[in-house]
Amino acid sequence: MKKSTISLFAALVLAPTAMAQDLQPRMGEPLDGLSAAQYQRFADGLVEFNTLLGVADGLGPIFNDNSCGTCHAFPASGGAGTKVVTRFGVAATATTPFDDLAALGGSLKQEQAIDDELLETVPAIADVVINRVTPSTFGIGLLESIDDADILALAAAPLDPNVSGVVRMTQPLEGGPMRASKMGWKGGVSTVLTFSADASLNEMGLTNRLVGSENAPNGNAALLAAWDSVADPEDFPDPVTGLERIDRQTDFQKLSAAPPQTPKSGMAGESVFEAIGCAACHVNSAYVTGPNAEPNLSGRSIKPYSDFLLHDMGTLGDGISDGLATEREMMTRTLWGMSQRETFLHDGRISGLPFDQLIDQTVQQHDGEAAFSRTNYNALSGVDQMALSNFLLSLGRAEGDYDNNNRIDEFDWFFLEPLVTGPDTNNVSPDDTGAVVDIDQDGDVDLADLALFQRAYTH
Repeated sequence: MKKSTISLFAALVLAPTAMAQDLQPRMGEPLDGLSAAQYQRFADGLVEFNTLLGVADGLGPIFNDNSCGTCHAFPASGGAGTKVVTRFGVAATATTPFDDLAALGGSLKQEQAIDDELLETVPAIADVVINRVTPSTFGIGLLESIDDADILALAAAPLDPNVSGVVRMTQPLEGGPMRASKMGWKGGVSTVLTFSADASLNEMGLTNRLVGSENAPNGNAALLAAWDSVADPEDFPDPVTGLERIDRQTDFQKLSAAPPQTPKSGMAGESVFEAIGCAACHVNSAYVTGPNAEPNLSGRSIKPYSDFLLHDMGTLGDGISDGLATEREMMTRTLWGMSQRETFLHDGRISGLPFDQLIDQTVQQHDGEAAFSRTNYNALSGVDQMALSNFLLSLGRAEGDYDNNNRIDEFDWFFLEPLVTGPDTNNVSPDDTGAVVDIDQDGDVDLADLALFQRAYTH
């Protein structure tokens, strides 16, 4: 930056007009407004999330990786991943249900082991073999805090006659009443603690107070007994805090911020999104988190863009039956944060393309209850398809982040500086490039926006 510009920023950083609005947290940052104690829990949880486990800590004997953060890594700890895991089973027939081959180690193949003798293979009998990508965990404490009644209402009164979603009610591993699932490709997880405990076992082989039995390599109990040298449960309370690993993992994820959206509203593509039926499942109205949530998580307005219902996706189904979810059903994935994803769909089949092409190819794969929306999308003009893509690119984009990499740096300022035109010019619409730095969305890039940009730059 030029020295004069830096001096200007320094003079403006506490300008009253700029302080009237705060910046949205970036992906991987804590929720705003946390207490000091909650922030410390977030920070301690982040350390735990990235701690590499060894065999003496309970890693394995079979596992997919040795820490949470090695899979949930992009664009920051807690994010999505490019790694895939393998699910398998035997397809249902007219007379037999789907078989997850539990006796042979199903339905998740653990890719690594503490010794090559333990490495799993997909059983020859399996005729359903699919990939699953690592989802993001940003904001999932807020998802847990959504009132179940809001999800039940969407199932009872669909937003569009073309869709008919089903609530998947599940029992949290920690006990308590049944809750509506809000996590997982096919639902099945309703609380962050359940997610942490289940993933610790299945992804790292770490038994804990909620899931205390190891996975046997391809179901071979003798091999497990020979190699499992750490007594269960392998997770145990810290003598100082009384917290276990799964509790600290939960704190980090539960207190992480929702992905930002920039600009927050007004883009033409959102009208297209609604008009072609995407919002029938990826609801674009806000939820308000319930009053029973942890302090500072309740009463928050959030837009995850999901109804959290199971839908028949036709050929886009993964072929796996999981509890209430049939082979063709998938839970509506949240769209917040999608501008920072590198792979799309449950198996990561769409990747390595410019963002507008990623969106186009992903839409083309939608089937079943989403087929009508795909048909409407294909009838759009090229201009409207690009407007839709630009809107989706706003989901996860930080304010001031011109190159959309979840960082604010000199590169962003190089491109955004020419857009500074002063107050009351009213030349920046939500669909313009400058909207990323018109942080107060008043139609211009002025001193108030510059002060906020400087805060983002130095943060």
